[in-house]
Amino acid sequence: MVVQKQHKISIHNQIIKRITQKGKGNIFFPSDFVDFGSPDAVRQSLSRLTNDKIIERLAHGVYLYPKHNPLLGTLYPSTEEIAVAIAKRDKARIIPTGLFALHKLGLSTQVPMKVVYLTDGTARKIQLGKQSITFKNTSPKKLSIKGGNTSLVIQALRQLGKKQATMQMLKTVKTILAREDTKLIEEDALLAPAWIAQILFSIIKERKAND
Repeated sequence: MVVQKQHKISIHNQIIKRITQKGKGNIFFPSDFVDFGSPDAVRQSLSRLTNDKIIERLAHGVYLYPKHNPLLGTLYPSTEEIAVAIAKRDKARIIPTGLFALHKLGLSTQVPMKVVYLTDGTARKIQLGKQSITFKNTSPKKLSIKGGNTSLVIQALRQLGKKQATMQMLKTVKTILAREDTKLIEEDALLAPAWIAQILFSIIKERKAND
């Protein structure tokens, strides 16, 4: 019995050491500690650390070693930081879609409470208080887009629809894509819906004419 108790304490101490070594503000998961012991032992340790207010549970299986600011209090990660951490853990690709893509590009001031990503990983929904992150499976074609800005533009325009894409919005899109490599835009345009591809190719044509 004594040996068993010492073993559990050892697992707990190893988990604390790894968490503190990574530093405050770090997001982590039970799978980060599988080398220390059984899933049950890890869960018990994380539960204990949560109860002791050393860590915070952001969602089921998602934890935070919180960083505190004297004025702002606990500094929580954004939904995007959490989504990226989950994708990294799962070795999955993700692409922001819908209202979140519009918001990231500055085409909408509305902060979405429901953030949706396309992924080749596991489809799931993560509830974060009033906010949520949904991972939706999609075809390899949609995840083959290489340009980060191009990907956001395509998803944002999909959300808007052809009739809602104003000249001012297209001007903003052009400014955003100025940071993207022309060859990447050309390749990615071939994977976009026809009306979005037309917009991308017109931007490329204007860019080449000005070179």
